[in-house]
Amino acid sequence: MVKSDHQGARSRARDLIVQSLYQIQIAGHDEVEVRTQFRERTEYQVADHDYYNQVLSEICYHWKSLEESMGKFLDRPVEQLDPVEKGILMLGLYELKALPELPFKVVINESVNLGKRFGGIDGHKYINAVLDRAVKEFRPKD
Repeated sequence: MVKSDHQGARSRARDLIVQSLYQIQIAGHDEVEVRTQFRERTEYQVADHDYYNQVLSEICYHWKSLEESMGKFLDRPVEQLDPVEKGILMLGLYELKALPELPFKVVINESVNLGKRFGGIDGHKYINAVLDRAVKEFRPKD
Protein backbone atom coordinates (compact mmCIF):
# COMPACT_ATOMS: atom_id res chain seq x y z
CA MET A 1 0.00 0.00 0.00
CA VAL A 2 2.85 2.40 0.72
CA LYS A 3 4.16 1.83 -2.78
CA SER A 4 0.83 2.74 -4.37
CA ASP A 5 0.60 5.85 -2.19
CA HIS A 6 4.10 6.78 -3.35
CA GLN A 7 3.17 6.11 -6.96
CA GLY A 8 0.05 8.25 -6.60
CA ALA A 9 2.14 11.09 -5.18
CA ARG A 10 4.60 10.66 -8.06
CA SER A 11 1.78 10.79 -10.61
CA ARG A 12 0.44 13.95 -9.00
CA ALA A 13 3.94 15.45 -9.16
CA ARG A 14 4.01 14.67 -12.89
CA ASP A 15 0.66 16.45 -13.30
CA LEU A 16 2.13 19.53 -11.65
CA ILE A 17 5.34 19.34 -13.66
CA VAL A 18 3.39 19.31 -16.92
CA GLN A 19 1.24 22.21 -15.77
CA SER A 20 4.37 24.10 -14.69
CA LEU A 21 6.07 23.50 -18.04
CA TYR A 22 2.93 24.73 -19.81
CA GLN A 23 2.94 27.91 -17.75
CA ILE A 24 6.64 28.46 -18.46
CA GLN A 25 5.97 28.17 -22.20
CA ILE A 26 2.75 30.20 -22.36
CA ALA A 27 3.23 32.88 -19.70
CA GLY A 28 7.01 33.09 -19.87
CA HIS A 29 7.40 32.60 -16.14
CA ASP A 30 10.70 31.28 -14.89
CA GLU A 31 11.17 28.16 -12.79
CA VAL A 32 11.31 30.02 -9.46
CA GLU A 33 8.11 31.93 -10.11
CA VAL A 34 6.24 28.80 -11.23
CA ARG A 35 7.53 26.75 -8.31
CA THR A 36 6.37 29.42 -5.86
CA GLN A 37 2.91 29.52 -7.41
CA PHE A 38 2.51 25.76 -7.51
CA ARG A 39 3.60 25.27 -3.91
CA GLU A 40 0.49 27.21 -2.90
CA ARG A 41 -1.86 24.82 -4.72
CA THR A 42 -3.68 22.12 -2.79
CA GLU A 43 -2.55 19.50 -5.32
CA TYR A 44 1.04 20.19 -4.32
CA GLN A 45 0.32 19.07 -0.77
CA VAL A 46 -0.40 15.49 -1.92
CA ALA A 47 2.32 15.33 -4.57
CA ASP A 48 5.85 13.96 -4.27
CA HIS A 49 7.53 17.31 -3.48
CA ASP A 50 11.08 16.05 -3.97
CA TYR A 51 10.26 14.60 -7.37
CA TYR A 52 8.44 17.74 -8.50
CA ASN A 53 11.28 20.03 -7.43
CA GLN A 54 14.11 17.88 -8.76
CA VAL A 55 12.57 17.06 -12.11
CA LEU A 56 11.25 20.55 -12.79
CA SER A 57 14.70 22.00 -12.05
CA GLU A 58 16.46 19.47 -14.25
CA ILE A 59 14.08 19.97 -17.18
CA CYS A 60 14.45 23.75 -16.95
CA TYR A 61 18.24 23.46 -16.74
CA HIS A 62 18.42 21.05 -19.71
CA TRP A 63 15.63 22.67 -21.74
CA LYS A 64 17.62 23.24 -24.94
CA SER A 65 19.25 19.81 -24.98
CA LEU A 66 15.87 18.16 -24.34
CA GLU A 67 14.40 20.09 -27.28
CA GLU A 68 17.30 18.97 -29.46
CA SER A 69 16.86 15.36 -28.39
CA MET A 70 13.12 15.61 -28.95
CA GLY A 71 13.63 16.88 -32.49
CA LYS A 72 15.12 13.55 -33.56
CA PHE A 73 11.89 11.72 -32.77
CA LEU A 74 9.33 14.19 -34.12
CA ASP A 75 7.66 14.43 -37.51
CA ARG A 76 7.54 18.23 -37.28
CA PRO A 77 9.66 21.05 -35.85
CA VAL A 78 9.63 21.34 -32.05
CA GLU A 79 8.20 24.85 -32.40
CA GLN A 80 5.02 23.42 -33.95
CA LEU A 81 4.20 21.20 -30.98
CA ASP A 82 1.24 21.98 -28.80
CA PRO A 83 2.63 23.35 -25.49
CA VAL A 84 0.88 20.64 -23.47
CA GLU A 85 2.29 17.85 -25.62
CA LYS A 86 5.71 19.48 -25.59
CA GLY A 87 5.67 19.61 -21.79
CA ILE A 88 4.65 15.97 -21.55
CA LEU A 89 7.34 14.95 -24.03
CA MET A 90 9.96 16.99 -22.17
CA LEU A 91 9.05 15.15 -18.97
CA GLY A 92 8.96 11.74 -20.65
CA LEU A 93 12.27 12.26 -22.44
CA TYR A 94 13.90 13.51 -19.27
CA GLU A 95 12.70 10.45 -17.36
CA LEU A 96 13.91 8.09 -20.11
CA LYS A 97 17.33 9.73 -20.31
CA ALA A 98 18.09 10.66 -16.72
CA LEU A 99 16.17 8.17 -14.59
CA PRO A 100 17.11 4.67 -15.77
CA GLU A 101 15.68 3.20 -12.55
CA LEU A 102 12.20 4.04 -13.88
CA PRO A 103 11.00 1.27 -16.19
CA PHE A 104 10.43 2.68 -19.66
CA LYS A 105 6.92 1.20 -19.71
CA VAL A 106 6.05 3.27 -16.64
CA VAL A 107 7.42 6.43 -18.27
CA ILE A 108 5.42 5.84 -21.44
CA ASN A 109 2.26 4.86 -19.58
CA GLU A 110 2.42 7.92 -17.32
CA SER A 111 3.09 10.17 -20.32
CA VAL A 112 0.17 8.71 -22.27
CA ASN A 113 -2.10 9.20 -19.26
CA LEU A 114 -0.95 12.81 -18.99
CA GLY A 115 -1.76 13.23 -22.68
CA LYS A 116 -5.25 11.85 -22.13
CA ARG A 117 -5.85 14.19 -19.18
CA PHE A 118 -4.33 17.38 -20.49
CA GLY A 119 -3.73 17.06 -24.23
CA GLY A 120 -5.78 17.23 -27.37
CA ILE A 121 -8.08 14.48 -28.62
CA ASP A 122 -5.39 12.18 -30.04
CA GLY A 123 -2.38 13.82 -28.42
CA HIS A 124 -1.74 10.77 -26.27
CA LYS A 125 -1.23 8.66 -29.41
CA TYR A 126 1.40 11.07 -30.69
CA ILE A 127 3.14 11.12 -27.30
CA ASN A 128 3.17 7.32 -27.28
CA ALA A 129 4.68 7.15 -30.78
CA VAL A 130 7.40 9.71 -30.02
CA LEU A 131 8.42 8.06 -26.75
CA ASP A 132 8.41 4.61 -28.38
CA ARG A 133 10.99 5.93 -30.85
CA ALA A 134 13.00 7.53 -28.05
CA VAL A 135 13.13 4.29 -26.03
CA LYS A 136 15.03 2.61 -28.86
CA GLU A 137 17.81 5.17 -28.51
CA PHE A 138 17.80 5.90 -24.79
CA ARG A 139 17.04 2.39 -23.48
CA PRO A 140 18.20 -0.05 -26.18
CA LYS A 141 18.78 -2.88 -23.69
CA ASP A 142 15.34 -2.64 -22.04
